[in-house]
Amino acid sequence: MIVKGMNVNWMDEFSGAITVCNREGTIVYMNDFSINQFQKYGGSNLLGTNLLDCHPEPSKTKLREMLKNPIENTYTSEKNGLKKVITQKPWFQNGEFCGVVELSFELPVDMSNQIRK
Repeated sequence: MIVKGMNVNWMDEFSGAITVCNREGTIVYMNDFSINQFQKYGGSNLLGTNLLDCHPEPSKTKLREMLKNPIENTYTSEKNGLKKVITQKPWFQNGEFCGVVELSFELPVDMSNQIRK
């Protein structure tokens, strides 16, 4: 891919967690933020392991469904006073469903909601 004036590895330093798995659930990519976020679970050692093993029920069942069918899942989560948005979306290569990308990032406490017309 050619991106004019842009480092194509922008995901490595993105200020949110990017975790990618293939259709079998194997983690094939974690950016630096994701590796740091999941350090207590193994960090970069999670690469090559199965993402299903990292999720309790009912999340595990939802992820299994997403690995069979290219569907999306987006929600917010709150823990220790931090609110995050998590979006899980299918990824494709040459039109073929290849797995799931999860983006996770904190929401500012004072975040505004802009309604557009």
